[in-house]
Amino acid sequence: MSKFRLWDLNPEQQRAATHESGPLLILAGAGTGKTRTIVARITWLVSQGVPPSGILAVTFTNKAAREMKERIAGMLDSEKASEITASTFHALCVRILRTDADKLGYKNNFSIFDQGDQLGLIKKVINRVTSHDEKVDPGLAQNMISKGKNNGWNANDETAIGAVYNRYNRELRALNAMDFDDLLVQAVKLLDEHPGVREKWRSRFRHMLVDEFQDTNNLQLRLVSLLASDDPPNVCVVGDDDQSIYGWRGAEVSNILEFEKHFRNPEIIRLEQNYRSTNTILGAANRLIKNNPRRRGKNLWSPQEGGDPVHVVCVPDDKKEAEFVVNEIGALRTANNIPWEHFAIAYRMNAQSRLLEECLRRLRIPYRLVGGKSFFDRREVKDVLATMACLINPSDDVALLRIINTPPRGIGTTTVELALEHSAKAHKSLFETLTAPEFREQVSRKTAEAIRSFGDELASRRIRLLTPGADAAHIVSQFLGESGFFDDLKRSCKTPEEALNREGGAREILRALTDHQKRSNSGLQGFLDEMMLDRERDEDKKEEAKGVTLITLHAAKGLEFPHVFLLGAEDGLIPHERSKSEGTVDEERRLFYVGITRAMKSLTITHCLHRTKFGTAMYCRPSPFLQEIEGEGVLVESYEEIVNKPVAEQDIAASFASLREMLARD
Repeated sequence: MSKFRLWDLNPEQQRAATHESGPLLILAGAGTGKTRTIVARITWLVSQGVPPSGILAVTFTNKAAREMKERIAGMLDSEKASEITASTFHALCVRILRTDADKLGYKNNFSIFDQGDQLGLIKKVINRVTSHDEKVDPGLAQNMISKGKNNGWNANDETAIGAVYNRYNRELRALNAMDFDDLLVQAVKLLDEHPGVREKWRSRFRHMLVDEFQDTNNLQLRLVSLLASDDPPNVCVVGDDDQSIYGWRGAEVSNILEFEKHFRNPEIIRLEQNYRSTNTILGAANRLIKNNPRRRGKNLWSPQEGGDPVHVVCVPDDKKEAEFVVNEIGALRTANNIPWEHFAIAYRMNAQSRLLEECLRRLRIPYRLVGGKSFFDRREVKDVLATMACLINPSDDVALLRIINTPPRGIGTTTVELALEHSAKAHKSLFETLTAPEFREQVSRKTAEAIRSFGDELASRRIRLLTPGADAAHIVSQFLGESGFFDDLKRSCKTPEEALNREGGAREILRALTDHQKRSNSGLQGFLDEMMLDRERDEDKKEEAKGVTLITLHAAKGLEFPHVFLLGAEDGLIPHERSKSEGTVDEERRLFYVGITRAMKSLTITHCLHRTKFGTAMYCRPSPFLQEIEGEGVLVESYEEIVNKPVAEQDIAASFASLREMLARD
């Protein structure tokens, strides 16, 4: 029996839930009960006699699909709930293709290649179609193939990447396999070219609901259009153009801005009543986002009166920023007995987490990273640390194996395996074995020269590192740059965003070494020992899923926290410098808006006068977005004003009382 109750919804949610037929666009602002409204609409449709098996709800992630199914199961009896299809775009495409892929020349039992399978095939193809003097990076090829499939690229065999693209597609088809991009491409092709298949699926799903519509790309929009019936198209899409932040990976905000071009005469309903944040937070968000010229106007509001002001704090530098935020969290927790899980620290770039992690570790505050690895577990950070280890001790076999072909040095897997076999028999280190004249005689002249060059480079840098007063950070940075490490790292990334994040992580560990040199004379070995202890402490905490949340702004979308600290509100960081030349400042503003609207009770935004970049303290200008949020409920303060502010006696008493309570509970 349905547990649906119309009076549980606000008036706009009721209108959306009870829309009878035809296209419907629900513009659901942040925190306005989007999922609740979708589930209510599905439940209402069933209550009106729509067969549950004729309802399709599509979203982007397996997690979101599972949550939707759980919510539906809580509103309908189990039999009806089980008949409703709630799936991701890719899962839907698999379902369509499994029955009719033969019409495209595939067998219906086709295999699906994940990214690892795909990369393995690309490497084989590169070896087959490129000459020895041509270099095609497998990661770059993988990125280009994905973009090509989504954008309908007709590759030219005369270019190396074009030859790889075409041969890869032929071999994939010969294996009766599809990669993830193919699932969308081939499903759209099947529905487009075969009217009988299209009508079969249209008659099956009479009502479609699409979540997070602002994140759809052109292929996903085409899929929705092909599945929608013509008279009328019962398509309900839910999204928020103000939270469209994935343009860099193909999302088209125009899909939601120009919905009427694809589905004529839709009903448009705005959800503006916010159930998450205070009006002071929403006021700042509204003032910010209204500066985007291309948007569908919304004005978020909350029935909650009052609320703490939004704090904008200027701090001297990024070290002080991390210390200030962590100390503020500690003070708030102590004064108000707030769980660590109620705090989130959000930032634009992954590399910003390093100073925060150090501060939190030092004060033994539990934390977790959402949407990414710990800074010290990231591949590029481990690569840089392994390089440092080899520079001071080439006989470190584990470190040497990590960097021997990162970046590619012409020392292949076969050579390394042979050297490992020889080193085990002779009880010598791998480096000693590789550089021995008798071993170099067993490999090709080209490989022998690559080994000699690598050994000479390590030896010359090691001599410099052992010189009293040596600038280890400069020596390591120079070695990485001249070896092509940073160029190779960029080539292996799928998007400019990923490349910037990974290069930032690598350079951040070099900066940590610079900081270490200033406070200690223990040298590069002392720095590596310190990092190892940090990583061991990190391993001890991996089982703990609780703590302060560290999160990038992109990963924060869809989440909420009572107390949010938004760091690095500086021009060039957000909006990112690259966005000015690429014309994507509007998306950066939406990203900042997403950060603001994660906060429920309190929001603190920080920006630095100086931020260390590439080992140098650079002057920073405040983000122009800070001027845009100014108004009622926004309090601008300096770091000095806050740290020098006298503490009221009642606050001290309350803090001690709260501390005693926590100690007694623990």
